[in-house]
Amino acid sequence: MRLKDKVCLITGGAAGIGKATAIRFAQEGAKVILCDLVEEAGVQTAQEIGGVFYQVNVADRQQVQTWVDDVFQKFGRIDVLVNNAGVLRDGLFVRVKEGQLVKQMSESDWDLVIDVNLKGTFNCSQAVSPYMINQGGGVILNATSVVGLDGNFGQTNYVATKAGVIGMTKVWARELGRYNIRVNAVAPGVILTPFHDKVTTAEQLELWQENTPLKKHGHPMHIAAAVKFLIENDFITGETIDINGGLWMR
Repeated sequence: MRLKDKVCLITGGAAGIGKATAIRFAQEGAKVILCDLVEEAGVQTAQEIGGVFYQVNVADRQQVQTWVDDVFQKFGRIDVLVNNAGVLRDGLFVRVKEGQLVKQMSESDWDLVIDVNLKGTFNCSQAVSPYMINQGGGVILNATSVVGLDGNFGQTNYVATKAGVIGMTKVWARELGRYNIRVNAVAPGVILTPFHDKVTTAEQLELWQENTPLKKHGHPMHIAAAVKFLIENDFITGETIDINGGLWMR
């Protein structure tokens, strides 16, 4: 139980991959602190695992800083940050029919996804880093996606954020390594979560399963296990691990 008594922060921890990670950490004896915008589900998850919940919008720098400062004041240290919070607003970059512009991705959809997925990761990581430096080390784990490496139809905004997170992971690994802070990322493929249920059809899921070498979908616990591995292995930094059942290989 290498996570025993470690103070672990998880954004977007109310459901899906975030909740699975929180459960895994709690099983390993960690002190788990969740944040999410969805208060009811967040409180329920925290109660289930004996953790602590904060309602935080990761896109709001002041909310993030207040959250991180309060956690440090109460627990005296911050060992792990998992940047899991994310949103989708899919749409074509531009749609043209018979030479006429029909529709394009809106500025509001672009801004929202950038603010939560990219800026939110930046905000949280920047808030915890000084505490980790002063205590002699820590781990930051970022959630990206396979589409951040390969792109995906209709996801200009989402892909931009996930590619950006991969880039930031490498930069922070280089900059923070001297302080014994490791920074890695996981790139999930098709993972069965309530998040995916909202944006995919049964036909899409069946097609993905058929095209996956392992002939099955991933589950949140697959990601949680990889997160735990990256946190415990103290000679891995700057890496992004694909977890997709072989659907994407490079």
